[in-house]
Amino acid sequence: MKKLFARKFNSRTPEEALAYRVSVITIAVNTGLSLLKLIAGLLASSGAMISDAVHSASDVFSTFIVIIGVKISNRKSDSDHEYGHERLECIASIILAVILLLTGIGIGIDGLEKIAGGHYGDLRVPGVLALAAAVLSVAVKEWMFRYTRSAAEQIRSGALLADAWHHRSDALSSVGAFVGILGARAGFPVLDPVASVLICLFIAKAAYDIFKDAVDKLVDKSCDEATEEQMRAAILSVDGVLGVDRLQTRLFGSKMYVDIEIAADGSQTLYQSHHIAEQVHDKIEREYPLVKHCMVHVNPAEDGEEGTGHTD
Repeated sequence: MKKLFARKFNSRTPEEALAYRVSVITIAVNTGLSLLKLIAGLLASSGAMISDAVHSASDVFSTFIVIIGVKISNRKSDSDHEYGHERLECIASIILAVILLLTGIGIGIDGLEKIAGGHYGDLRVPGVLALAAAVLSVAVKEWMFRYTRSAAEQIRSGALLADAWHHRSDALSSVGAFVGILGARAGFPVLDPVASVLICLFIAKAAYDIFKDAVDKLVDKSCDEATEEQMRAAILSVDGVLGVDRLQTRLFGSKMYVDIEIAADGSQTLYQSHHIAEQVHDKIEREYPLVKHCMVHVNPAEDGEEGTGHTD
């Protein structure tokens, strides 16, 4: 069984293997943390800690979405999807953004209802155990955020990055629970719902950023200007390229597509022009590993065009 698992794990792409490993660790830690916070909330009579435990449990569900999204997006091209499946990871990111937003809205509504109710004296004073659980939760969830974000940036995974921000939202939720529990023990129970409303705003902002990034990758948004300028300089450095007539880029999930029109000496043979185009193609895909496909077209240079880097 161990050998079978090893073969199955080794068959994954490096990106998929890293995402899978991070997700397994995430699920294990979140499950244990959720149970710990639930027990602490029940024993210490803390409604805030019980709610925080439910929030941590939702992270387990979101991580399963990440695993599915990364798995599907790394499938090889087929006859029905000749350009691959990378954009399906964007769908997973959008789902996570919606889950994150709904979680934030739920926390905010609960806080507003408690503030509007005004019956703070009816609330039981939570025990020290709930306070300790909140501190532990903040530390663990912040570590999980940084660990998952580092992996997401390494493999350029939007879904994994969205899951990282879900961990940060849980850390913020635990901060709110800590402030509320501490305030209740100090005689100011209203701090609990006020903190919940503020946390809602932070979570909503994170959800918006994740959603916007995923949508940009779905609608062929261009790469940033700095990247395009670097590509243009790399193209012009190739021997035989007299100018860049057109440079178009588009994001495709976590990858990039590049379309280039270069100017070359029109008196050259087709073989020589093709050789220059191949050099440009290979240089771009070599220096920019995230470029999934690069198309190069050669135009005959116009008089005075050499070295201008002209673009349309």
